[in-house]
Amino acid sequence: MENEQKDTMENTTVIVENGEEIVKVHAMQTPNGVGNRNTYINGPDQVIPASSYVTTFPEGVVKLRIAPRGIASERPLSVPGLLNQTVARYPDGIALASKKEDGKWHKLTYTQYREKVRIIAKAFLKLGLERYHSVCILGFNSEQWFVADLAAIHAGGFAAGIYTTNSAEACFHCLLSSRANICVVQDKKQLDKILSVRNRLPSLKAIVQWEAPVDTSIPGLYSWEQILEIGQKENDTQLDSILKEMAVNECCTLVYTSGTVGAPKAVMLSHDNLTWDAFSIGQRVADLQVGERLVSFLPLSHVAAQVVDIYTTLMHGVTVFFAQPDALKGSLVETLKEIRPTRFLAVPRVWEKMHEKIVAVGASSGFFTRYIANWAKDKGLKHHLARIDGCLTADMRGLPIDFSTLEMLQYWQQGTSFGYKMAKSLVFNKVHYTLGLDKCTTFVTSAAPLSPDIKKFFLSLDIPIMEAFGMSELAGAHTLSIYPRFKLDSSGEVLGGAETKFGGSPSPNGPGEIMMNGRHVLMGYLNEVEKTNDALDSDGWLHSGDIGRLDSHNLLYITGRIKELLITAGGENVAPVPIEQLVQAELPHLGYAVLIGDKRKFLSMIVTLKAKINTETGAALDELESETKRWVASLGSKATTISEIYNSKDPVVQKAIEDGIKRANKHAISNAQKIQKVAILPADFSLASGELGPTLKIKRNVVYEKYKDIIEGFYKE
Repeated sequence: MENEQKDTMENTTVIVENGEEIVKVHAMQTPNGVGNRNTYINGPDQVIPASSYVTTFPEGVVKLRIAPRGIASERPLSVPGLLNQTVARYPDGIALASKKEDGKWHKLTYTQYREKVRIIAKAFLKLGLERYHSVCILGFNSEQWFVADLAAIHAGGFAAGIYTTNSAEACFHCLLSSRANICVVQDKKQLDKILSVRNRLPSLKAIVQWEAPVDTSIPGLYSWEQILEIGQKENDTQLDSILKEMAVNECCTLVYTSGTVGAPKAVMLSHDNLTWDAFSIGQRVADLQVGERLVSFLPLSHVAAQVVDIYTTLMHGVTVFFAQPDALKGSLVETLKEIRPTRFLAVPRVWEKMHEKIVAVGASSGFFTRYIANWAKDKGLKHHLARIDGCLTADMRGLPIDFSTLEMLQYWQQGTSFGYKMAKSLVFNKVHYTLGLDKCTTFVTSAAPLSPDIKKFFLSLDIPIMEAFGMSELAGAHTLSIYPRFKLDSSGEVLGGAETKFGGSPSPNGPGEIMMNGRHVLMGYLNEVEKTNDALDSDGWLHSGDIGRLDSHNLLYITGRIKELLITAGGENVAPVPIEQLVQAELPHLGYAVLIGDKRKFLSMIVTLKAKINTETGAALDELESETKRWVASLGSKATTISEIYNSKDPVVQKAIEDGIKRANKHAISNAQKIQKVAILPADFSLASGELGPTLKIKRNVVYEKYKDIIEGFYKE
């Protein structure tokens, strides 16, 4: 049935399908009590007066949280203003690089980048993009993704990324709720999703496919080359007029939340949210310079990849190289070896996979090689632990953290020994070269917690992994754990110009719910007044849903998530992630460990064994991963597949896992936080089978539902 539209209240339209309310869409309104917006024509870097920090209207504007001094006093800058600034500074600097079919890298300067953005923006306008409507983008990281994103913003619309793993119905929700006029897709696979829901999208006017071949018989479908031609024929009058009307404090980008609980919400991010967070990140990650190299491979529909890959690189003239679409299926290391990036951002699963490969290589080496490697790792770990201790001790004493004073050198020397220098020469440099990270000076993990044990392992290899904590609602990062304020189990120090406090805590340092304020805090959720009011209080503080505390060095520790907290039948609050990490540290051959126990009499756990991955589909295979297979054999089992172990309830594997659970239980802070029962699942988790989200985080609700019979079996009398 076609969509119906009915008026339910002033300025609001409800879209109804088959008698069910699908989405509420606000019509145009005067934003936050401001008069005629047509009088504000000094864009794109102008600030339109506003009366509130919050809005849910597409055309709304908000007050900016500009401070009188410090980083938060930085002049507001729009996305087009940032691009213009960078072109002025580095006109011939290389902005983007894409590998073509002939194996050569096609490079775009910043001047050419802006030119393409403006051409595509004019094409979008010609195709019918309206102010405050969206251009949805669905595909793997590419030059076209970046250009379409910035072009949508230049043309006065919203850029809205959609995860490539989304179903057709999930894509429909994003397109409908954002009032998409245009959808840009990578290939036929993504196109088919849009075509299957197209007749239910009243605002959709055009689809653009950037990879050939394009079926020219489909009405309203254009190739990338066609819209370049369309844009080149248009003059600049309409585009320049829109840019003059633009304001820094209005929405330019929608980032959809994961939707693990209910439908995904559209996070409204202003120009200032994105450009200021990118600026603040750059201030903390020192010495970002023009011509540095970054490999883009994390999903651009995720805020971390957007703020780093698109905006932080643009702010500092960094060159972005695009990985291949199968990067997370195995080709990433080859790209890293070719590009030798100077900065590297990855999600925890990528670091875990690297850890597995390094451990596997080490296990297959001869005795002497293993001896040298272990000796080097010992030197590397002592070096960095001494450095951490020296930094924090100096910080506590109020000393300058530049290692120039005699007192600082005394702390430093226990790590900076001849042995460490030898280890660096003999082992670390070779490991870094093999990984393609020998030119890299900043290593970052984000999107989910990375086990301190994994971080400690890489630290011993002279790779200090920086933790970044943030949310979609924060335009990216809120804290960074980087020298000199760096600890293995901390999320780091709050970015300059941002603020943190703890809800429900009598102490200013927590523990309590982490609440955040700053110029990176979202405007609101698009057309979601109630959910916006739940997330943002009247003073503009964002309630994160995470529980945390600050230590004496002002470093943030995240101890749990309110929605993930398990409350046992006995009333004990249990944060699952730390317990799951303890188990995986004891049992490194597990793929995933998921704690169970909400409203239950005791805790239990379901675990997977690491499996080989189908490089074509990304699905987990039945065959055990090589190192896991060797571990199983060392226990005395002849099994080589997960199904053999699961179907036979293999006693030696089961006992080994139970023994690992017992070791982890020794660290429990109470009997209620000890795991009583454990079960091995019949398959490892994967994106393809639905247990993992696009950033490889566990979808707990999916896992609970999929394995509810096994879970209920734990609690039968």
